[in-house]
Amino acid sequence: MKPLDPKKKLDIPALLQDLEAHRPRRRGWSWRTPGPQTYGKFEYRDMSPPLARSIGLPASQHFDHIDPQPKQVITTEIASGRFEDDLRRMRMAAWHGADHIMVIRTAGQSHFDGLIEGTPEGVGGVPITRKQLRASRRALDLVEEEVGRPINFHSYVSGVAGPEIAVLFVEEGVNGAHQDPQYNILYRNINMVRSAVDAAEAKRIMAYGAIFQIDGAHNANATAREAWCVMPELLVQHGINCAFSVKAGMHKENIGLSTVPPSSAPAPKIWFDLPYAVALRDFFDEYRFRAQQNTRYIESDIEEATRTHVIDTLISALTHADLQSTITPDEGRNVPWHYNNIRGIQTAKQTFAALDGIKELVTINRQGPLGQMVREIKERAVLFLEEIVSSGGYFQAVADGQFVDSARFPARNGDGIARDPEGGVAAGSVVKRDPDYLAPVPAHFGDNSPSDLLDLLAGNTLEDPSLLPWIDELDEQDNAAHRLDTLIEDRRRGMLKPEVEWHGDGIVQLSLFFPAELEVAEAAALEVATRMGLTDAQVIHKAVMHPAEGCYLEVKGRTDIAIDLAQLKIPEAKQVLSADEIERFVKARGLKVVGGTVGEDEHSVGLREILDIKHGGLEKFGFACTYLGTSVPPEKLVDAAIEVGAHVILASTIISHGDIHRINMRKIHQIALERGIRDKMVIIAGGTQVTPEMAQETGLDAAFGRGTRGLQVADYIVRFLRERETIR
Repeated sequence: MKPLDPKKKLDIPALLQDLEAHRPRRRGWSWRTPGPQTYGKFEYRDMSPPLARSIGLPASQHFDHIDPQPKQVITTEIASGRFEDDLRRMRMAAWHGADHIMVIRTAGQSHFDGLIEGTPEGVGGVPITRKQLRASRRALDLVEEEVGRPINFHSYVSGVAGPEIAVLFVEEGVNGAHQDPQYNILYRNINMVRSAVDAAEAKRIMAYGAIFQIDGAHNANATAREAWCVMPELLVQHGINCAFSVKAGMHKENIGLSTVPPSSAPAPKIWFDLPYAVALRDFFDEYRFRAQQNTRYIESDIEEATRTHVIDTLISALTHADLQSTITPDEGRNVPWHYNNIRGIQTAKQTFAALDGIKELVTINRQGPLGQMVREIKERAVLFLEEIVSSGGYFQAVADGQFVDSARFPARNGDGIARDPEGGVAAGSVVKRDPDYLAPVPAHFGDNSPSDLLDLLAGNTLEDPSLLPWIDELDEQDNAAHRLDTLIEDRRRGMLKPEVEWHGDGIVQLSLFFPAELEVAEAAALEVATRMGLTDAQVIHKAVMHPAEGCYLEVKGRTDIAIDLAQLKIPEAKQVLSADEIERFVKARGLKVVGGTVGEDEHSVGLREILDIKHGGLEKFGFACTYLGTSVPPEKLVDAAIEVGAHVILASTIISHGDIHRINMRKIHQIALERGIRDKMVIIAGGTQVTPEMAQETGLDAAFGRGTRGLQVADYIVRFLRERETIR
């Protein structure tokens, strides 16, 4: 396919064409190259090179549009349930800095006993099929070129089809995967022997393909009743998986620990999470670390999840993380939405940029309580491991319910996860290997005879992609092509619909506040959604501001509104005069400005940014500015303009209660008429609630709203005066 055009949408139907002949460009994981970097006017101590194309943080417009990239690989997790829609989300995520795209598998696939074909929709995830993997990797190959950095594609090797999935991943160029036999045993109740054998096979195959492995030990504190109590167990689980992985042939640099902070505010988070992070790194300094937010404590509040993410990222910066998993901030309430993936990435990127070089300024103090807590966690972990050995080994420890017990070890509450070593999914399915067994791929765990191996190397799917089977779709209805019909038709007709999960889903979100108790507010919110014509309305977040005074709610629903782009009226983008052109006009005429915040309004920041040279305001272009301050009566504003011989009056008005902003704007116009200077003045109002339409309504020349910059106001003044001079 041709390189992507940044100005054109991803062509999903084209990506799905001729997939049977497509091959991945590379295998193996890619890390960033950290070190000192220069971004614009700033020197960074430990970041990574910039992207060729990207979208910076909101504040980047004030810093020459720089987009600093952390040294850590940034993860985003995709889970819409429709892989063909996820391809667009992957591209958006990469433009914001994500280079680790994790595709969440549907839970049911952990119990499949073989590979599946076609592209069925997943519930809370995407079934891993060859078509889905190949199309995703193909799209990411193109996105890599577009942003100028390798993108790692990741999924899960778990369940009783683990070895087959590992082979599939190597064949299709998957770069990273979760693999942990303990996850299968504890959380999927897969037979212990089967899980261990499958893991040995899968890890050996992953090692062959240089696939980076992340374990699943974090699930213990994501499911424990009191996550901070299982810290010693987490260390033990990590240790078992790391040792197992090395024995199976994996290189240590390709083994990653999924580290999750064990607590969340309002707990005294730093006293649990920092000692745990330090202890973990003390024990496993030969391995890589992937930091992730603890989903155990995510609620429905987007902002709460984001705040927690910032604190967790601070700990990552202090204690070292190779990957920062962002976790979609809406995991507690929705199928993750497009823009919340981006919010998570931006949160990590912004935090890391702000904390660049923090370890040069701040050190970990092991001499005080931190050192004692770290030692205690490690001692408890060693004792936990000794108990496992003394009880008869790992299988027996699981049978005894030693894992995910809610007590703080060595105490026990007897509520841990217990599994029968002889039971579980696929029990009794492991058989002894025949002496003449020929493994289907050379990376198989165990040995083939040398002659058989030579024959195999001449004809196996890992070395000869032409042998790969290809089945496109099995279901006539539940398939990607059928689902894409809507997208193709909408684009053909030029129709645009809102979306947050997949194309044209029509989902919108309302933010509401009601001065009522929660039950009343919730019912009222749903009624508002219904009257607005939304269907499937649901309250997805509610928060009490005060038991009697009111509640804030967020509601999602669907709309069938579709916008015909051919009928859509788009305002023409206004070209702003150059700074030099404005400055020449202003200085040649000695233009003067008087400004102030009118009425009883005490807001000052907005107007100062329009005026002050520090913020690129009017002074920068040569205007002589007189600032009168706040709470300026309209009469004083006009009289001061007369007194200093001003050409321009700027009236800032933020407060809008009782339409006071409109009233004061109209007063200024009337007073200027009474003083006989209205036709000699350019009178402009500005404020967060002010709109351009209000100028005509109140008799002023112009009005500017939220987000206005000094350059825009200067441009208007020069154009207005130049036209007036031309007329005269």
